[in-house]
Amino acid sequence: MNSPSPARKGASLALMAAALFGLSTPLVQHFGQGLGMFTTAGLLYLGAAGVALWLRLPATREARVTRSDAPRLLWMSFFGAVLGPVALAWGLQRTSGTSASLMLTLETVFTALLAWRLYGETMDRRVVAALLFLVAGGAVLVFDQSLAGDNQLLGLLAVLGATAAWGVDNSLSRQVAERDPGQVVLYKSGLGAAVTLVLALVFAEPMPAWSAAMALLAVGATGYGLSLRLYLLAQRAFGAGRTGSVFGFAPFIGALGAWIMGSHSGTWLLAVGGLLMLAGVGLHLLESHDHEHIHALLEHEHAHSHDDGHHLHRHEPMPTGPHSHWHQHPPVRHAHPHVPDAHHLHTHV
Repeated sequence: MNSPSPARKGASLALMAAALFGLSTPLVQHFGQGLGMFTTAGLLYLGAAGVALWLRLPATREARVTRSDAPRLLWMSFFGAVLGPVALAWGLQRTSGTSASLMLTLETVFTALLAWRLYGETMDRRVVAALLFLVAGGAVLVFDQSLAGDNQLLGLLAVLGATAAWGVDNSLSRQVAERDPGQVVLYKSGLGAAVTLVLALVFAEPMPAWSAAMALLAVGATGYGLSLRLYLLAQRAFGAGRTGSVFGFAPFIGALGAWIMGSHSGTWLLAVGGLLMLAGVGLHLLESHDHEHIHALLEHEHAHSHDDGHHLHRHEPMPTGPHSHWHQHPPVRHAHPHVPDAHHLHTHV
């Protein structure tokens, strides 16, 4: 049976997440005009919570969120569903959608460095080169915008703050990537929406028109809820650093969306930046990390199937397709292509 390589599967999921999130940035700027930053953030994550509730899977298919996950989910909500979107909403009121989209490239840097430092994820030459291509592409695009004179310092600094907050959020979410993504997104988004909407009432922000509110709910459902679900699945298959690096393509998608919506501020540098970022994503898609490695005894619970070469335990009767339960991996030594997922966190000399 020929199944897609773990690198290609993870990169594909991360690309889909990037496309949804990237397109959301110019849409948030368009529909959030005249609204407060807390109202905008609250509506986005209320939409994300709605789609997460709809996409929850039964306990037989995905591992449940446990009480021990609560502190991590609270921090994820603070950084990812309060601080990040509020800073972005404030910044979008003060800079162009194209500029803000491009600045979000730096989320890649924060995520990859934190994954390297906190989880010891390997960064071989191909991954480092991919990251450099993505960052270089973002730098060229931002330089293009600075030449056009569209950047406003405070707005861009706020967007930079959002990228740092989401980088921390991405690193925190690595530890819950094996949980039901529907539950994780629901708890994170629900908490974030509750906090920001309460703050919107406290600061007496103006009430949005129904059309704007419905549009932001829809953007939140797809660009934040569904995108985060795909991001968590990508982390599960691909690791935090690589997922964050491929997700760095989102700013280019957002810049393209802003251009289509009327922000025609790009030049030939826009094409150069896009090509550099495409090169970075291509390096990830072509990654093949293969060597002999040892698996120590491991017990955990997560969604799995029995056709991946790692889940060889028996059931009576044997289930078909993904399912979830507590299981044990005996020690084993073998070689095959792999990425730093939950089963391949070994160190390299």
